[in-house]
Amino acid sequence: MILLDGKKTAADIKEEISLEVRDLKNNGKKTPHLAAVIVGNDGASITYVNAKVKACERVGFESSLIRLPEETTEEELLNEIAVLNVDNNIDGFIVQLPLPKHINEQKILMAVDPDKDVDGFHPTNVGKMALNLPTFISATPFGILELLDRYNVETSGKHVVVLGRSHIVGSPMSILLSQKRKIGNATVTMCHSRTQNLKDITLQADIIVAAIGIPEFVKADMVKDNVTIIDVGITRVGDTSKKNGYRLIGDVDFNEVSKKAAYITPVPGGVGPMTIAMLLKNTLLACERKS
Repeated sequence: MILLDGKKTAADIKEEISLEVRDLKNNGKKTPHLAAVIVGNDGASITYVNAKVKACERVGFESSLIRLPEETTEEELLNEIAVLNVDNNIDGFIVQLPLPKHINEQKILMAVDPDKDVDGFHPTNVGKMALNLPTFISATPFGILELLDRYNVETSGKHVVVLGRSHIVGSPMSILLSQKRKIGNATVTMCHSRTQNLKDITLQADIIVAAIGIPEFVKADMVKDNVTIIDVGITRVGDTSKKNGYRLIGDVDFNEVSKKAAYITPVPGGVGPMTIAMLLKNTLLACERKS
């Protein structure tokens, strides 16, 4: 069993990006600039955005953090986005989700300039991704592709089962892995809450992408020997033995499934660290497109 180490791979990618940024600066070119907008005081969102800011510092990016109060109106947020859209100093920006309930998330995401949408959520970029055209691929699917590539996991001709159909992970992964690309050319089955005989399907899978949001949903009796497991899930569960009172677990029963797997991502330390690394990669791409 080989562990797909997202923490190490993400660190390698950040080091590669930092070298590219150094070259840009040495050649008198623009330093990439990523901005993040956060509305309210959601603890997980604040932690995640702060991690993005630190990652920018590490690779030599400029970064801006725009914090808005919980009571910010939809119109005020749209105005903030309009300013970022025309700010030539900012190459890419993200609006941290979730937003307060009084703000329409889809309306906000639609307002972001597709050329600065480094999260890859705008319909223009989703459409380009579906057509296999150059675009920003959203960070989590992009990170999964990169992990598979760097560990030389063969996908061509393989049967991939994707558990979950979210717009952030499940749907794009099913499209990307079926496309004619280096990490692709797979036969993909997408499963969800209405799928019948799920175990029969997962037992056929050479690769399983678990993004269903149910802790330890995938059990050892649901997978065949030498399967590749990409565990996207992350859930906090109480654990009094831990200093912080909880531990993180994925959508896969790691202890049992890992005994049958050829490759598997850990939780934490698998897909999660790759997400920020690929956000940085998209920002670098956005900057290079403008030069």
